[in-house]
Amino acid sequence: MEIPNHERKPIAYLTRKAQISCCHRLHSPFLSELENEMIYGKCNNVCGHGHNYNVEVTVRGPVNPLTGMIMNLEDLKNCMQKVLMDEMDHKNIDQQIDYFHTTVSTTENVAIYIFNELKKHMSNPELLYEVKVHETDKNVMYFRGEYDENVPSTS
Repeated sequence: MEIPNHERKPIAYLTRKAQISCCHRLHSPFLSELENEMIYGKCNNVCGHGHNYNVEVTVRGPVNPLTGMIMNLEDLKNCMQKVLMDEMDHKNIDQQIDYFHTTVSTTENVAIYIFNELKKHMSNPELLYEVKVHETDKNVMYFRGEYDENVPSTS
C-alpha cells in the first residue's frame, strides 16, 4: 500500500489537559517586605496559599501521512507526567523547584516554567505550541515561547 502523498501537509493542533495542586507565595526577593505586601496583597501571606491549576499543553505540527499524528499522544503524556506530576504536583513550588527560588511564582512564570521544562523532555520540542495555565475559573495565562525582541538579552 502506498503512503498518501499530500501536496500540502495539513497542520493540526493537539491539546492534552492535566491538573496539578501546588502551593506558593507571591514574593520577590528583590523587593522589600512592604513592596511585596503592596504589590501582591493577600497572595504575599507568609504561609502561602495553594491552587488546583488546570494545565493545557498544545502541540502544533504537520500530520505525518504514515502515522496520521502530529506526535504520539503517549509521548506527550509521558512528558507531561515528568514535568507536571513528578516535578510540580503537591509541591511548594517556591521551596522545591530551583527556578522559583529567584523567580516569582506568578501564573505567568508558572506557564513559562512548564513550557521550558516540557521542551527539555520532548524529542521534537519545536512542536510545542502553547502552555495554558488556569489558576482559577476566571484567571488564565498562556505562554507560546515568544520573547520581546525589543529587550536585549542578559546572556
